[in-house]
Amino acid sequence: MKRALLFALALAACKEEVAQNTDPLPLAPETLGYFCQMNLLEHEGPKGQVHLEGLPGAPLFFSQVTDLVTYLRLPEQSNTVLAIYVSDMGAEGATWEQPGATNWTDATTATYVVGADVTGGMGAPELAPFADPAKAEAFAALHGGSVMGLEAIPDSALAPLPPDPAGGDDDYSDRLKSLSGTKG
Repeated sequence: MKRALLFALALAACKEEVAQNTDPLPLAPETLGYFCQMNLLEHEGPKGQVHLEGLPGAPLFFSQVTDLVTYLRLPEQSNTVLAIYVSDMGAEGATWEQPGATNWTDATTATYVVGADVTGGMGAPELAPFADPAKAEAFAALHGGSVMGLEAIPDSALAPLPPDPAGGDDDYSDRLKSLSGTKG
């Protein structure tokens, strides 16, 4: 009995825990956006990737940084996030049309320009991430917007409501309620 216990303890000690690799992966022709399922290299603006526990080598990619931040804030998102990366728009050679396939920076330490006059890969207003806060300030001076960290980005900057053709928010709310079967 003691031998079996010692053997089990020795075997457990030999079991090496392998940490999940969370290094950013480059964009490739087969890289698809999590929400849109479209090739990310075909769209302008910065991108993002989220590494979740239990999905080694398979991060979720996002065609817009606003999509990534929205995903992180969804109440349904209950997976353990191990790493988050965004395109560094201040990296050498990065342009809005070609943001780069490998110039990732840690999303939690990046500086963002919110409310600039730029649109992302899906044609919606976009956040502009930078590893260097001075480059974010310079971008904001040219394109407008406010400079802030990830946690300070307001929800209102993430998923703007589609314009109401009738011209009123009440009508939009009423249409949503009718679709969901609720009243008033």
